[in-house]
Amino acid sequence: MQTLSNSNNDLSQVMEKSSMKFKNWIRVGLPALLMAIIAIAPAFAADAPKIDKGDTTWMMTATVLVLVMTIPGLSLFYGGLVRSKNMLSMLTQVFYTECIVLLIWVLYGYSLTFTGGSGATADFIGGFSKAFLAGIAPDTPAATFSVGVAIPEGVYVMFQMTFAAITAALILGSVAERTKFSAIVLFMPLWITFVYFPIAHMVWYWSGPDAIDAAAKVLAAAADPKAKAAAQEALDAVLADGGYLYKAGAIDFAGGSVVHINAGIAGFVGCLIVGKRVGFGKDVMAPHSLVMSMIGCCLLWFGWFGFNAGSNLEAAGSAVVAFLNTFIATAACAMSWMFVEWIVKGKPSMLGAISGAVAGLVAVTPASGYAGAMGSLVLGLVAGVVCFFFCTTVKNIFKYDDSLDVFGVHCIGGIIGALGTGILVNPALGGTGIFDYTVNKVGDYDLMTQMVAQGKAVIITLLWSGIGSAIIWKVVDIIVGLRPSIDKEREGLDLSDHGERAYNM
Repeated sequence: MQTLSNSNNDLSQVMEKSSMKFKNWIRVGLPALLMAIIAIAPAFAADAPKIDKGDTTWMMTATVLVLVMTIPGLSLFYGGLVRSKNMLSMLTQVFYTECIVLLIWVLYGYSLTFTGGSGATADFIGGFSKAFLAGIAPDTPAATFSVGVAIPEGVYVMFQMTFAAITAALILGSVAERTKFSAIVLFMPLWITFVYFPIAHMVWYWSGPDAIDAAAKVLAAAADPKAKAAAQEALDAVLADGGYLYKAGAIDFAGGSVVHINAGIAGFVGCLIVGKRVGFGKDVMAPHSLVMSMIGCCLLWFGWFGFNAGSNLEAAGSAVVAFLNTFIATAACAMSWMFVEWIVKGKPSMLGAISGAVAGLVAVTPASGYAGAMGSLVLGLVAGVVCFFFCTTVKNIFKYDDSLDVFGVHCIGGIIGALGTGILVNPALGGTGIFDYTVNKVGDYDLMTQMVAQGKAVIITLLWSGIGSAIIWKVVDIIVGLRPSIDKEREGLDLSDHGERAYNM
């Protein structure tokens, strides 16, 4: 009987424990289950991002337009501005840069730029999960700026590939006519890896609109306090998946910091380290063919529509905004530069007009998808005056040999554009405002907050690229040397580096 009693007691205790476990599961597990269902439901309810044929066609077109900017656009623009004995050298350096950057991009550059990193470095550089384009199939979607709209990731890879190539090629103008080809061959892979990829990641990498929208909907649907807390934590994690400057609030539609300030300061540092051309300040170093430079400028403007409007990633209204602004700011800056030069020097020059056009293209790049038409006009007028001042007065005062004015046009123009973007994005000035995907509407604009974010992007780009580029120039100098001999430089790099001439006379 005692044994039966003990058995009954044991059975009672087991049942009591089971009941407690069931109650605990109801109290703790059920809300967790409901929270999981809430989290999963939007994924099933919402359609997966759809690849649009029209957007895909536009982005392939935009990619080819950006290629035209570099070869032949930049090649002819820079080539016409150097002396005839260095024309072929300039063309070869640009062509080499285009090719080597394209290869590096598909090997590991895209992955380092547009994937999430790990640990403390995630804000500054991505990882190798997509090295060698791993996992990218013809139908793999890449997010655009609209929820539920995508383009093939391969198209996005190609589009951004052309950006990396032209950014590196811009540097060549600062050190033109006195840098060995072997030095350029070594410099470009190092620079694109250690300078461009981190800057592009910091500014342009983010989790995408679909991830943010889905997480925001989960938060909005959650009713239980614990579910809300978990959903908020999930949304915060999605928002934290981005580059350092993106999360700081900096906006750069098509590359003011990533492309122009980045390349401009790298070229400026290079011209100081490489040194002045033999005969600088004594010999005549006039452009040998402004006709070719004019053609190159026109090809740059033509291709820049792909550069700016293509950065919208869709054939939509925002692309039209960027397209229109690329017309207006460019024309305004060309006129501004030309008339200021006319007043100061007594004559308007073709060189001034095309230099102004490029400066306008540079300045409007970060603002192209954010500014209103009249804001772009003002931006172009301002950039023309300021860039002219730096390419003439400032350059003459400090006597640095920035051969083709990469610093005065691209770095200074990029700074004007980056800071101007923070002002012109204001809806009160005709700007588009900044879309907040957590609430699916344009967010409130605050001038001081936005200008601090823009200033941070400018300063970090100047420091990262300036210091990093200086180190790379010095490393290259130690390994292969930067300059040819004086006799070879006087002979011209066409013959000394390549054994051929651009022109046979």
